[in-house]
Amino acid sequence: MNQTNLKVENPIIDSDVQNIPFGEFLNNLKARMKHVFHVRADIDQMAIKRGMPPFVMREIMDLIPLAIAIPTEYGGRGCKMNESIALLAAASYESLALSLTFGINSALFLQPVAKYAQEEAKSPVFDRFLKHQNMGGLMITEPDFGSDALNMQTSFSEKNGKYHLNGTKHWAGLTGWAEFWLLTAREKSQSGDLKRDIDFFICDVNSPGQQIVVEEFYENLGLFQIPYGRNRINVEIPQVQKLVPETTGVKMMLDLLHRSRMQFPGMAMGFIQRLLDESIAHANNRLIGGKPLFTYDQVQQRLGMLQASYTVCSAMCANSSEKAGIENDLFSIGFEANSVKSVVTDLMQDAAQSATQLVGAQAYKLSHIAGRSITDSRPFQIFEGSNDILYAQISENLVKMMKKARESNLYQFLKNYNLTSKSVSSMKEMLDFELNMDLPQRKMVELGKILGRVVSFEMVINLGEKGYRSDLISNAQVFLKQEITSLFQHFNFSNKTRVVEDYQEESNWMNFVIMPGA
Repeated sequence: MNQTNLKVENPIIDSDVQNIPFGEFLNNLKARMKHVFHVRADIDQMAIKRGMPPFVMREIMDLIPLAIAIPTEYGGRGCKMNESIALLAAASYESLALSLTFGINSALFLQPVAKYAQEEAKSPVFDRFLKHQNMGGLMITEPDFGSDALNMQTSFSEKNGKYHLNGTKHWAGLTGWAEFWLLTAREKSQSGDLKRDIDFFICDVNSPGQQIVVEEFYENLGLFQIPYGRNRINVEIPQVQKLVPETTGVKMMLDLLHRSRMQFPGMAMGFIQRLLDESIAHANNRLIGGKPLFTYDQVQQRLGMLQASYTVCSAMCANSSEKAGIENDLFSIGFEANSVKSVVTDLMQDAAQSATQLVGAQAYKLSHIAGRSITDSRPFQIFEGSNDILYAQISENLVKMMKKARESNLYQFLKNYNLTSKSVSSMKEMLDFELNMDLPQRKMVELGKILGRVVSFEMVINLGEKGYRSDLISNAQVFLKQEITSLFQHFNFSNKTRVVEDYQEESNWMNFVIMPGA
């Protein structure tokens, strides 16, 4: 792509992709995934190898699934958030890696381009996604600046009508695969210092001067089908390919990241449902002591937790569908977005652990979906904001809001807060206390875990009020209340332990053994 060929007067409209009913569109994708994953290939064997067979992506992308994240005026389905989330859920039932691939393309590239790219840049990008099955991703993280993204060292300067970007990025999903990237960088001042704000640029790796060098491919622990690595950035980007923030680049980044976090329930939805279905089937078929595993009380406990997670995730999907569209500015909803991302990814990991425990030894094979799901879902608790950090930020946001409202009682504040007003009534005995506004970080994390689940409880209530089946709603509420009760025990327990750095001195247990007869 260059500045001259970016101009497209009339975007091509693919009426088949635009006009097909979404139910049919989704069913076609499910049928195609079933064919390529279970007829043409064995997904369990495929999942233990790095990369994805070319025919898999080719046949799936032939259905143009990413049209859901492209505006209708450019040939897409209109960036409807409920369709985006449903697509992620359908994909994650078969393959979490495929769902994440869709999520990277839609939430981290196409949606930001649709909202912030210059009009002259949109048509050729969207056209190549629709006609040539191109893919795109986002590069923010740097080797020395992971969670500390605001201090990234990738820089840019403007010269001769182009932006020259220089730096190193890593852990970008689809490294070496994607044709397009959103690159983040900070402007270098005349003195050589980097300015505080962050800018985004569309990079087309097939255009002169825009090639990205992959210096290393990582041997990632899970999600084998998605390539990750370290990328050397030394590119020249035409001016038309710079995104235009509505206010500042930092707010644009927060809007982008919060919208992405609000779509995590889509990836979690099919994943948790698949583990639930697999676990129920195994528990019914596996005989222990002459009776099905399903009849044991502890098994019912684990299955109940899995099913409750399915319901909580359903509530989050419905909530995000209504709130997270690109027409809305999400930079200020950190409390909600961080709650959604951190809680649902905890539920994903817990679901994988429960499914593995139920299946037993067979699940410890790399080719078994349950055990494999542990390592596939684990990075979801880390990327796009480590959950420990997000939980602490949730509490920090709460403290700021309470100070602004001049309210120190946690229950009194939450009962008047729009994300928790319905849920707190059944938990007043736990929440009715004066909150210490100067908690240590470890307690801020613990409080954030509680608050995230109180917010989730509210979403479950809202889903129930819309007519979702009441027995699943009731079970999910019991599950969340038990989690909140347990978390409060941790929060109320005083723990100020510090690591002993020279712990090896006088700590060899062999020196303290008294042998019999000695």
